[in-house]
Amino acid sequence: MKVAIVHYWLVNMRGGEKMLEALLDIFPEADIYTHVYAPEKISDKIKQHHIYTTYINSLPFARKLYQKYMPLMPNALKELNLQNYDLIISSEAGPAKGVVPAPEAFHICYCHSPMRYIWDMYHTYFQKAGFLTKFFMKKLVPSLRIWDITSANMVDRFITNSHYVAQRIRRYYNRDALVVYGPAAIEQYINISRDPQDFYLFFGQLVGYKRADIAINACLKSNRKLILAGDGASSQIKQKYKNNPLITFLGRVSDDDIKKLFSQAKALLFPGIEDLGLIPIEANAAGCPVIAFRRGGALDTVKENITGIFFDQQTPESLIDALDRFESLPPDTFADRQQFTNHVQQFSREAFIERIQQVVSERKRI
Repeated sequence: MKVAIVHYWLVNMRGGEKMLEALLDIFPEADIYTHVYAPEKISDKIKQHHIYTTYINSLPFARKLYQKYMPLMPNALKELNLQNYDLIISSEAGPAKGVVPAPEAFHICYCHSPMRYIWDMYHTYFQKAGFLTKFFMKKLVPSLRIWDITSANMVDRFITNSHYVAQRIRRYYNRDALVVYGPAAIEQYINISRDPQDFYLFFGQLVGYKRADIAINACLKSNRKLILAGDGASSQIKQKYKNNPLITFLGRVSDDDIKKLFSQAKALLFPGIEDLGLIPIEANAAGCPVIAFRRGGALDTVKENITGIFFDQQTPESLIDALDRFESLPPDTFADRQQFTNHVQQFSREAFIERIQQVVSERKRI
């Protein structure tokens, strides 16, 4: 069986690229197609494969401005000749699924997320855009939406990473999607011992939708210590809290440092909305409870009263109430490490590979 994997772009190593690596373990002879390729930013495992790019890769400053070329990507995909492939797996978060497969080929789309900037977060992106970007968004987004819906008809089977994204696929494409959790590196954390100290943890890029502001304000108002680990904090924010003993910014941290933080934090605070979110899975694998906003992928990754608790309003006050509830629970509420381990097994690399193989084998039987 000849396999092609179409990945939106290869410019860094994040969750989508980690999933791509797992797919390559299943299909070691697969060829890779992508819009933009920055070899120096990509793992050796991926670079060992034949990698083909669309013409987007040759456009000026494509490795940095690739998202500006979004309106050109649908036509670029149509020019890819995939007629000799039996199985096509499109890895979709930007345009990837709009390839034209051979009539007898099986096209699986692993949709990490329908494109937020043309669907549910369109107004958020529009409000933050400059005048010129707003002008082009008004002109181009309607046609991108039509293409996005039409190209969904070229997919035989949709797979996605959470029930939250499955609901969005149903709304925008009117298609059902099988939930196959993306692979998380849980084995790195399962054997970490817990030694909780007097602080809470926020871990991840400090960008707007992660809502670190809610975690900061909740801890400040309730006189609790918070450590924030991850890039993205502006110099103004760091300066604002520089002398505040409750708030600590660590910036980018090493793998060993995050293991130590998971070991010592009372709990991970997760106030944002994510499609899935690997960080709560990793925290749970380390036995660290998670206090999460009750929406998005957290409903899949956190098991209520077993590996964490939820709060219902995306406000500091609602998070404070959850912190109070968390601290009022019996000390042994989250002490059963085996329950954490059992929960995170469904997110493992092995579970991901097994489920993808099942989908492909079902097609073979047909």
